[in-house]
Amino acid sequence: MYLGFRPISFKKARMSIFEGFLSTPEALEAFGERSFVDAMLRFEAALALAQAQAGLIPEAAARSIADTCKVDLFDVSRIARDSARAGSLAIPLVKALKDTVLLFNPDAVAYTHFGSTSQDVIDTATALVSRDVLALVTADGRKVLAALLDLAERHAATPMLARTLGQPASVISFGWKCAQWAAPVARSLQRLQATARHALAVQLGGAVGSQSQLRGKGPEVVARVAAALGLAAPDAPWQTQRDVWVALGCDVGLLVGSLGKIAGDLALMGQFEVGEAAEPHEAGRGGSSAMPHKRNPVAAMVALAAAHRAPQRVAALLAAMPQEHERALGAWQAELAEWPQLLQAAHGAVRALATALPGLQVHAGRMRANLDALRGELPREVADEWFDPALAEPCAGLARAQVARLRPLMESLQGE
Repeated sequence: MYLGFRPISFKKARMSIFEGFLSTPEALEAFGERSFVDAMLRFEAALALAQAQAGLIPEAAARSIADTCKVDLFDVSRIARDSARAGSLAIPLVKALKDTVLLFNPDAVAYTHFGSTSQDVIDTATALVSRDVLALVTADGRKVLAALLDLAERHAATPMLARTLGQPASVISFGWKCAQWAAPVARSLQRLQATARHALAVQLGGAVGSQSQLRGKGPEVVARVAAALGLAAPDAPWQTQRDVWVALGCDVGLLVGSLGKIAGDLALMGQFEVGEAAEPHEAGRGGSSAMPHKRNPVAAMVALAAAHRAPQRVAALLAAMPQEHERALGAWQAELAEWPQLLQAAHGAVRALATALPGLQVHAGRMRANLDALRGELPREVADEWFDPALAEPCAGLARAQVARLRPLMESLQGE
């Protein structure tokens, strides 16, 4: 029974006014109404053509369906609006697709969305748009790595205070610190790409995941759809087998956490009392509404905000894994709502640091001044044992060795 609630649009449900500056226009657009509906239509076109090639539906019908799967032919906002009542974005999409196919080729209507179900089109579309965002994440991740490795080489022997439990502990080099930041980012990106090769896959199981309407040709159709869309062909439908998909989300979360570590350290180093590093200065960046003298570390802020948000998104994905029987009631839908926010936050974080790190202002003189000030307050033997600037030299060797190991890994990463 319809209770008169005002339908919420697909686009508004995934973006609030506060999310724009915590993500990127590209990531937000990827999960916007038009982009997502376009991805669904690409699946429907690939499905029809693959079924025709497998001899399941007439070639003429497949061609009519594929030719109709053009997003410009559809009222995207209405499809998104109607999804609130239908309980699925796919239901009004398929209805609109059949209605449009009817206008051009009535004989093809019966073959539209044949052997498929709502989750097939939505999961595959999610994989398509996620692939686009992950390519952006990797491209910006390579920029983060390149900047960190350059900093590591340039400041391999620059001494600075090492701090443990928030207090000065001994001496390291800033270059070694940068190499330490870079290593987990490199591993996260490498792991993310490895998982994505399997997780970004076609979903095609039909009503209960058994591909029963495809008359034994399910694997062939899946392989053809996968080839057409550039996705993986899974061993079996993964409607309630969410482990590989959620593993991808976990890898995104790990990357965001590593970026948050960098952002947190930079924010602490940038405090006035410390003054060892600062984000690049430009007009309109990091200002205050009340205090014109302030230069807020906005890149660190965005990355830290993502690091605060990502654990909840990942936890929600894990919590949604116990899905009932062959199709979930509520769990899958909850996963759908969390997924875009995780990827949007991830790209916001990596883009922010990719923008700030190449122009990072490193105040080596302030690093040395902080070190010397502490030495002056300590007994001579303690200062010489723990705070001798020469202690940065072993770190320099470690930093250079780390850079040599990480550069080939960075080059192997494929981005946009």
